[in-house]
Amino acid sequence: MGDGKTHVHGHFNGLKTTLLFGLMWAIIMGIWWLTDGTTSTLSVYIVIGLVTTFGSYWFSDRLAIASMRARPVSEQEAPDLYRIVRELSAKAGKPTPRIYVAPTESPNAFATGRNENHAAVCCTQGILEILNERELRGVLGHELMHVYNHDILTSAIASAMATVITYLGYSLMYLGGGRDNRDSGPLGAVGLLLSMILAPIGASLIQMAISRTREYDADEDGSRLTQDPEALASALNKITAGASARPMRQTAGTQSVSSMMIANPFSSGGFSRLFSTHPPTADRIARLMQMAREMRDTPHVL
Repeated sequence: MGDGKTHVHGHFNGLKTTLLFGLMWAIIMGIWWLTDGTTSTLSVYIVIGLVTTFGSYWFSDRLAIASMRARPVSEQEAPDLYRIVRELSAKAGKPTPRIYVAPTESPNAFATGRNENHAAVCCTQGILEILNERELRGVLGHELMHVYNHDILTSAIASAMATVITYLGYSLMYLGGGRDNRDSGPLGAVGLLLSMILAPIGASLIQMAISRTREYDADEDGSRLTQDPEALASALNKITAGASARPMRQTAGTQSVSSMMIANPFSSGGFSRLFSTHPPTADRIARLMQMAREMRDTPHVL
């Protein structure tokens, strides 16, 4: 079938996410073992990780909208935006989310909410000015799939696990290593250093990799919803150029929402790509154009 490669991409992304979560859990268990930890100690850190991320997950829609100073818009103010969101939601068999516009000229968009019944879609003023209707539909399809795929929950779990790893690293620092690392010579010292410093960094890298994987999935699933991957590819090209020309001002609020946006709203490059929540735009566009070719070869693919 013509859509074989895109299905393979989707299955691989799901497997990759699972493996990355497994790697984070392996790091947790490894550091816990090094600290001579007990089950109760690990449980305490897991509870801390869950508590610190629960609020941001449960109230993700309110927090993200407030951080961007976005306002709700009526159907009279944005009839085309409402029509597109309503059509895509109906096609997916989901409720229509609340719609907001953020007062910034930097082009971007995001969707948030713990589930489809508490979802919100937000477009910046800048993105509404530079995209045509076809491109905007591609962007909104991508964003809706983040909600339908429960990516907010996935991100919250990854964040909670990274928090657990960080606290376990602190334990190594303050407890001196456990497992007799202080008396095990240079190798023990190296292991302690790696666990204390590099494990939390590694957890952050894995967390970012999970986010990039979810972006690829939203690109693919959103394009299946709209049946127009070329539109999203064109939109990503415009958004990236626009965000580069008019990068979003970095504040605590915009930084907290940046991972939800369809493209990185800040200037980045080089080493910072390792810690980026978004894949390179060129890679995303290449995948989408490949998907478009496969859809043309198999016109009735769903």
